[in-house]
Amino acid sequence: MALADPTRRAILAMLLEDDMAVTDVADPFDMSLAAISKHLGILAMAGLISQEKRGRVKWCKLEPDALREASIWMQAFGQFEAVNLDAFERFLAQELQTPPPEA
Repeated sequence: MALADPTRRAILAMLLEDDMAVTDVADPFDMSLAAISKHLGILAMAGLISQEKRGRVKWCKLEPDALREASIWMQAFGQFEAVNLDAFERFLAQELQTPPPEA
């Protein structure tokens, strides 16, 4: 699940402010540009962000409609308390009978 990873959630929070170049997204993280690109790819495949090339720079943009839909969907599971995304991922993995990713 795209929202289960704390790095991807942090990236989404950064993109709430404005569109960002991939290199600017990577700056605050202590990981390689390739690792950040993988996270961005997962977010893009989930439809939460879009990426486009402007000149020689690849830019990332939050897709607010997709994020809004995900938020509404998750609220149904958290009517009585805040949604713990890690616990929610474990629940989904158990329901779908797939092993959760290593943390």
